[in-house]
Amino acid sequence: MNTLLAETALYPDLQTVFTAQRRQAPHMALTTASERIERIRRIATWITAHETAIQQAAYNDFRKPATEVTLSEILAVWLEIKHTSRRLKQWMKPQRLPTTISMMGTRSYLHHEPKGNVLILAPWNYPFALTIRPLVSAIAAGNVAILKPSELTPHMAALIRQMITELFPVNEVAVFEGGAAVAQALVQLPFNHIFFTGSPAVGREVMKAAATHLASVTLELGGKSPAIIDETANIRQAAEQLAWGKCLNNGQTCIAPDYVLVHSSVKDSFVQAYETAVKTMYSPDGKPIEASDSYARIVNERHFERLRSLVHDALAKGARVVVGGSMKAEQNFIEPIVLEGVTNDMVVMQEEIFGPVLPVLPYTSLDEALQVINEREKPLALYIHSKNRNNIAYIQARTSAGDTVINDTLLQFTNTELPFGGINNSGLGKSNGFFSFQEFSNQRGVMQRDFGLMQWLYPPYTDKVNRLISYIKRLA
Repeated sequence: MNTLLAETALYPDLQTVFTAQRRQAPHMALTTASERIERIRRIATWITAHETAIQQAAYNDFRKPATEVTLSEILAVWLEIKHTSRRLKQWMKPQRLPTTISMMGTRSYLHHEPKGNVLILAPWNYPFALTIRPLVSAIAAGNVAILKPSELTPHMAALIRQMITELFPVNEVAVFEGGAAVAQALVQLPFNHIFFTGSPAVGREVMKAAATHLASVTLELGGKSPAIIDETANIRQAAEQLAWGKCLNNGQTCIAPDYVLVHSSVKDSFVQAYETAVKTMYSPDGKPIEASDSYARIVNERHFERLRSLVHDALAKGARVVVGGSMKAEQNFIEPIVLEGVTNDMVVMQEEIFGPVLPVLPYTSLDEALQVINEREKPLALYIHSKNRNNIAYIQARTSAGDTVINDTLLQFTNTELPFGGINNSGLGKSNGFFSFQEFSNQRGVMQRDFGLMQWLYPPYTDKVNRLISYIKRLA
């Protein structure tokens, strides 16, 4: 028995559904923009009717506040649906392309055609948005899709399955719940495209599996996204923005600022402003942060222990906690923590933190700060806080990142006009709006001959043919 049959034999429904979708894919490819928009709007209608249920599922999984669910999960999907519905007809139109003089007598076009069968492997940190947003784009591009939500957020996974079952026939969109074994069985199937959100380590395995079938991939990964604060920055504003970006979802955000490089002249004022911002957001009444109904929890015990281990390793090697520090295992609670005195030999500076722990590193020159960034893998996001245009340009020219935000945090994800995604270790491919539609589409080049000239270049290759080739080279 080959590997594909061996894996799918454990989950026979996978093969059955995949086969049904493969048969349906050519019919989906012929759907009009209006038909695709109707399918997308089914999702919007369902979300409106079940917003409370979505909020409750996220709370049950890791005590995510209802308002935060609306802001970071529901609104993100809603904006994608609105933008796609308004623009899809234009995106689907053949795009006329210029034709070079050497191709005289032809016309050139670009058609976006669906890739076919797509697989969406979603993470646990934003389990609703990072499952449904790519689905919206997959449907817009005319694909059939199988979704695999994360098993670490079982309440949301069950709700997503309920939603998809109510809205779509299984040969158009289907959901498979389960753990790593289900994901491994799915990636053995010959999908045309795989959209994966998760860690670089798992992303490599997904890419290996996709390579077996020469399937294209979108990998939205992560890494250590830095923030730079120079001496000209508005420190209070930077502290508030970074506190929000770091503590949203309890730091479990792939584009959260992972560590801060701050000019030594403003380092102390930044730390003080950050502590003030945290208290204002999560302890305005003076009660402990654990009592706040605006603060989520770490998703499970394993991730809590991982974060506690990062902090303990840093402290054992000489780092200091200068803000926060409280942890409660029974709640998977970690309050916002700021570490100073961190060094490269500490695990907290080697791995993506994915929690509310913020190392703060002082620097004296921009080149010193850039060296810290550039000695690591290219990040998913880079945040620059500065009023100095020259400094901003200097940093951008000497770094590489998936996206960059100047004087704010996290905004790039919900800007449907901006490509979102990483580079190398932080990801492959882009999403958001048209870029996501493009990711799920094959960009098919089409040329049409209107009148003939090429026959003048056919053999035999006489002197006349060579002179004509020389003439074309001069015109090109």
